[in-house]
Amino acid sequence: MFLGDGMSISTVALARIHAGGEEKPLFFEDFPYIGMSKTYCVDSQVSDSACTATAYLTGVKGNIDTIGVNAHVMVGDCVAGQNRSTHTSSIGQWAIDAGKDAGIVTTARVTHASPAGLYAHTAFRDWEDDYYVKQDGCDPELVDDIAEQLVYGETASRLRVILGGGRREFMDRDIHQDYEYTDRRGYRSDGRNLINEWLKNGPVGENRTFVWKRSDLMAVDPHRTDRLLGMFEQSHCAYNLDKINNNMVEEPTLAEMVDKATDVLSTNPNGFFLFVEGGRIDHGHHDNRAKYAIDETVEFDKAIELARKKFSEEDTLIVVTSDHSHSVSFSGYPTRGNDVFGTAGNGRDGVPYMTISYANGPGYSKHIDVEAGARLDVRQMNRDNSNFDFPAMVPLSSETHGGEDVAVYASGPWSHLFTGNYEQSAIPHMMAYAACIGNGMKACN
Repeated sequence: MFLGDGMSISTVALARIHAGGEEKPLFFEDFPYIGMSKTYCVDSQVSDSACTATAYLTGVKGNIDTIGVNAHVMVGDCVAGQNRSTHTSSIGQWAIDAGKDAGIVTTARVTHASPAGLYAHTAFRDWEDDYYVKQDGCDPELVDDIAEQLVYGETASRLRVILGGGRREFMDRDIHQDYEYTDRRGYRSDGRNLINEWLKNGPVGENRTFVWKRSDLMAVDPHRTDRLLGMFEQSHCAYNLDKINNNMVEEPTLAEMVDKATDVLSTNPNGFFLFVEGGRIDHGHHDNRAKYAIDETVEFDKAIELARKKFSEEDTLIVVTSDHSHSVSFSGYPTRGNDVFGTAGNGRDGVPYMTISYANGPGYSKHIDVEAGARLDVRQMNRDNSNFDFPAMVPLSSETHGGEDVAVYASGPWSHLFTGNYEQSAIPHMMAYAACIGNGMKACN
């Protein structure tokens, strides 16, 4: 399952034009079957990445900001979230129970909302470490933070591969210096180094490998590695454009992580389930920095192309979707072949407007002269930078998600199931049907 976090229909169209032109589809757009997924939470018309992860990974819709629990759990409820009867099980767990392996690859922190949906159960997505559990008035002795669940949880402890960012959630803020940045420390407050605990958590003789840079990841021998944990940044992985501009050669691409993860997972003759997230598409949109979001979508597409070409359509189902939309708009009447990051025409005020704009977000203050009550002229701005802020209509510190349906693209066995319009929570059940795992209906005995 490939999940483009925040990859709206507009985002896909913009990435298509940016990558190759209006007429050249992204690789996954050529998948033979396409459907639409309804993304709302139980308690919210517009969803977040937590309740959606619960839906598309566990098949149950929950409340906004909660992960791996049903709607009996309200956000921030210390007690309700600990009740195991409210916990939902993920397709990763179903695969493991069926004798397959399972793994996670993400460009976000491995404890972030989307990947956590595969293994965590929590009443609040921000409880990635014990410090934030305490900050919200809960007892970390009773409420397991997400990083701790990644080490000791029922599902996470059995995951074969975990690759992404987020070292800070596993290390103490007063004791542990980061592997890469000598001036940075962890976020925990309990004195623990959960990376070391993960390395020691397996049975005697199990080869567990931790890597934090690309060269070490590339050197991993899949036939001599029982479990692999890789975290390549203190927080989220760097944007691809920043990696290029800053020559960050020791941070792998999403495609490289997928390649190594599937090498390891393929050693199981029974097969595997892999969750892959292009997590930073979402972050670019939240900051109204469309260049980041669109480039991350193109990188996401490259990872899908690698996987589809690596595995046969006869025996490997690939599903590509998004968790939610964004308020990004692709509009105006730009000429064919126009740069999508450019202008589309002039407003009635005589000032050019951008092809890309947002309904809300921090870009408002960069494009509006509040005192004069007028738009600023984008021709006077430096629009070449990767972190250029695109205009927004409503001032917010962070742009919001959108509530419209998102697309689902499928290729491989039983991919025809993914046509039509359906609840987001149906996705893992359809994948499980095709893979003959889980407790529901199956395509085979």
